[in-house]
Amino acid sequence: MNNVLELFRKITTFIIDVDGVLTDGTLLLMDNGIQARTMNVRDGFALQLAIKKGYRVMIISGGQSEQVVQRLEKLGIKEIQMSVLDKKAFIEEYKKKNNLSASEMLYMGDDLPDLPAMPVVSLSCCPADAAVEIRDMAIYVSPVKGGHGCVRDVIEKVLRLNDHWEYHPDVASR
Repeated sequence: MNNVLELFRKITTFIIDVDGVLTDGTLLLMDNGIQARTMNVRDGFALQLAIKKGYRVMIISGGQSEQVVQRLEKLGIKEIQMSVLDKKAFIEEYKKKNNLSASEMLYMGDDLPDLPAMPVVSLSCCPADAAVEIRDMAIYVSPVKGGHGCVRDVIEKVLRLNDHWEYHPDVASR
């Protein structure tokens, strides 16, 4: 685990999937056609704190939901990419465009579309309830399920290891 903690210490960029990671993967089908999701407020707090501390936060999803985008924007996330079909190619291009090394990047996904993207970063993570193929490939499997604080788990580790885990009153809306 000490070697894994060293990987966490080097992270400057979080790349997070939506469905099954920021949400529990459940869709509530509404009469108006909207597919509603729930998100954990503690994940939201951790995302806001990471941004305030100068970390990059990129949200990437194969899906499309204006409600999800609005929620993430409210948290202060500016880098949100929806309808991404080839996450590996997207992350490779993002890494190149932003002059990042793999050792700075953490990716958290939960299902087969995330599999090709995981080797692009040095720290691939997943929630406890991720697909077995993802759990087998991940360097770190959170003990927390998707949509129940797994994002907070990985962000908190990085911030604590770098002495950045502290409350600021300006990080209020979750």
